[in-house]
Amino acid sequence: MNKLDTDFYAEATSRNIGLLQEHEQEILRKSTVAIVGMGAAGGHHLLTLARLGVGNFIIADPDEFDIVNLHRQAGAFCDTMGRNKAEVMAETVKRINPQANVRVYPVAVDSNNIDEFLQGADLVVDGIEFFEIDARRMVFDKAREKGLYAITAGPVGYGSSVQIFAPDGMSFDRYFGIKPGMTRAERLACFGVGLLPKIPKGRHMNASKVDFERQKGPALISAIMICSGIMVTEALRVLLKREGIRAIPHSYYFDPYGKSYTHGFARFGKNRLRDRLMRWMAFRIYPSLQRLHEAELNRTRAASSALPGLIPDSP
Repeated sequence: MNKLDTDFYAEATSRNIGLLQEHEQEILRKSTVAIVGMGAAGGHHLLTLARLGVGNFIIADPDEFDIVNLHRQAGAFCDTMGRNKAEVMAETVKRINPQANVRVYPVAVDSNNIDEFLQGADLVVDGIEFFEIDARRMVFDKAREKGLYAITAGPVGYGSSVQIFAPDGMSFDRYFGIKPGMTRAERLACFGVGLLPKIPKGRHMNASKVDFERQKGPALISAIMICSGIMVTEALRVLLKREGIRAIPHSYYFDPYGKSYTHGFARFGKNRLRDRLMRWMAFRIYPSLQRLHEAELNRTRAASSALPGLIPDSP
């Protein structure tokens, strides 16, 4: 790296110094963060980390920007409509830091490419949309297998939840109470309930606007920006190996609208009676979740009843 390059980075990140030390800033420059999903939370996570001075990224998203993304996604502009999200966001990072290295996957991360995707990563960040529960489980399981911290911070109402999974700590499925044989609707209920450390005092969200079948739900840009601020603060703690990392079974929820901060500690995961009650309530509050559950059960029953007919009679 020549002197001009060194001066650029040092000047661009100079206002961090005082809260960060020079050698810590250099650690961030050399760090690599893998982010799955470049939509609402993921895109803002990426740009906030880039402005912090993280120098290397691995990003993935198979989707393209659409008009519905304009109100909350960092890369959504009228001139990026129809373009791949990961490719747009890689360009945006380069506009912030031309020296940044960005490895782009304009495809879904799955079991076939997850190992390659995470190669060289120092930290995994969750930018997967809420409804893609099984993709999220796979990413967190693989991060754990590779000895990496993984952070999820997503909008819930007017605020943000945050959970940090340590590679030697509780697994994703165990914490959220996800068990074999559950339907996808049940897994989603486990995840949604597990994001909140405690039962909220009131509901601000119109349940009729949440559609689990069409994978749509309300989200505010204000909540998403809070997500990124919280997530990046925890990412800084992990990458710099600072003290104070409080991983799962600790969890947090920040609600500026309700003027509250909630900390939870679920020593044995989200498997208590209260958690099961909240999951049961979710099916009552969101009819589309119940319909998704019943549709899967019906498909399973139909497949089971058809199975004997697929086996030819013995001669």
